[in-house]
Amino acid sequence: MSSKKRARVYVGMSADLIHPGHLNIIRVAARLGEVTVGLLTDEAIASYKRLPYLEFDQRKLIMGSIKGVARVVPQKTLDYTPNLQWLKPDYVVHGDDWKTGVQKTTRLKVKDMLEEWGGELIEVPYTPGISSTVLSQRIKEIGTTPEIRMKRLRRLLNIKDIVRCSEAHNGLTGLIVEHTKVKIDGQIREFDAIWLSSLTDSTAKGKPDIEAVDLTSRLNTVHDVLEVTTKPIIFDADTGGKVEHFVFNIRTLERLGISAVIVEDKVGPKKNSLFGTSVEQKQDEIDNFAKKISMGKKAQVTEDFMIIARIESLILKAGLVDAVARAESYIAAGADAIMIHSKEDNPGEILEFARAYKSFKQKVPLVAIPSSYNSIYENDLAGAGFGIVIYANQLMRSAYPAMMRTAESILTHGRSWEADDQLMPIKEILTLVPDGPAGVRDDNGGLKPVEVDPEAVKKRAPGVI
Repeated sequence: MSSKKRARVYVGMSADLIHPGHLNIIRVAARLGEVTVGLLTDEAIASYKRLPYLEFDQRKLIMGSIKGVARVVPQKTLDYTPNLQWLKPDYVVHGDDWKTGVQKTTRLKVKDMLEEWGGELIEVPYTPGISSTVLSQRIKEIGTTPEIRMKRLRRLLNIKDIVRCSEAHNGLTGLIVEHTKVKIDGQIREFDAIWLSSLTDSTAKGKPDIEAVDLTSRLNTVHDVLEVTTKPIIFDADTGGKVEHFVFNIRTLERLGISAVIVEDKVGPKKNSLFGTSVEQKQDEIDNFAKKISMGKKAQVTEDFMIIARIESLILKAGLVDAVARAESYIAAGADAIMIHSKEDNPGEILEFARAYKSFKQKVPLVAIPSSYNSIYENDLAGAGFGIVIYANQLMRSAYPAMMRTAESILTHGRSWEADDQLMPIKEILTLVPDGPAGVRDDNGGLKPVEVDPEAVKKRAPGVI
C-alpha cells in the first residue's frame, strides 16, 4: 500500500441551494485529493447577496454528508486568505463563473497566493441550465411560511451591520420592496425587511394618522403584503392601545408570521410624532409602558417574535436623560430592541443617544427612522451602533406627487398623451403582477439587478408607483 500523502484540496462554497453544479465541483475535487470545504458563513454570504435560506449549521451538516468531502470549515469572509494560509492546499477548485463580478478580485488573489507554494487553481466549467439565482427566484415564487419569515429578522440582526427596511402599504409596494435590487461595485444591494407603517397605511386608505384605522382593517393590508412577499415584516403598532388589548394583538401578529412590532411610549389620542410639540402629545409613565412590554413578552409564544420599544423623549423635548432612563427600564422589561425617534433635520441628538447607549450594561439592537434627519448614511448609523434603519414613508411620499402631476396634466390638456413619458407602458402594467415586478430578466428568466449609474439617477424623471 502506498504511503504517499494525498494532495490537499480546498473548495470554497456558500452551498445554500445545493444543485448538480456543486456536486460536480466536489467530484472533480475528490479526484485530486482530500477535500476541505470552506463553507461561507451567513455573514460572508450576506455581505454580497441575500441572507442564505439555510443557517450555517444546517449547511455544514449537508456538506459534511456529501461523498468526497473530508471536512467542512467556516470561511468567514469572501477573502480566501486566512483559510488558504492555514491549509496551504495543493489545489483550489472553483466553478469558472467567478472570472467576472464581485468575486473577480477574490479569484486573482487566490491565484497569487497559490503561486507562493506551487499550488494550482482548477476551474470547473459552469453546469449548463443550473443557476442558484433562478432557484432562489423559484423559491420566492413558492412563498414562505409564518415560522420561516418570523425567524429571518433575528438572523439578519445577528449577521448584518445594519438591517435595511422600507415601508409598504399595499401588495404592489410589497412587491417593490421584495424585489428591487441594485448592483453597486459588483455587490447586490436590496431591502432586508418590510415596514408596515400606520401613517402610510392610513394615508393609502384616505384617513388621518390618528389610529382611525383599526387593527382589523390594518390586517387586510398585512394579508395583502404577506401574500406576495417573503421578507420579514415589522409592524407599526402605534401606542399598542390598552395592555389588555395589546397582548391579544401580539398573539394575532405572531401567528401570522410578523417578525416584530414597534410600540411607542405615548398615551391618549394618537398624533403623529413628527408634529412634535406643536400638538398636544403625552408620554406614558415609564413603569406603565414597561409593564405593557412585559405583558406583551409574556403573551408571545415563540422566542423569535420581537417587541421593539419606541422612545418619544427627544420628540417631546423631555431630553436625553429621560430617553436613557426609559431605554434602561424598557430593556429590563424585556424589550428586544430600542427605537429612538427624532424630528430634527440633523442626526445630532440621535447620535448623542447612541453614544450614551454604549455605556449600557444590557444592550439590545438600536433602531433608527431617519425621515427628517435623512442626510445620514447607513454606514454612519451602523458605526454609531444602530442595527436597523427604516425608510418609513418614502414610497408613499414619492407616489403621491407623481400621481398628482399626472392628474393635473390630464385636466390641463384634456387628454393623457402629455403624461406618457412619466407612465409605465400599458403592456408592463398588464404583466406586472403575474410575473413579479417589472424588470430586466436574465436568460433563465430570473430578475436581473439594476446596474446603477449615479448620473442617470439624477436625470431620471420620477415614475408612478
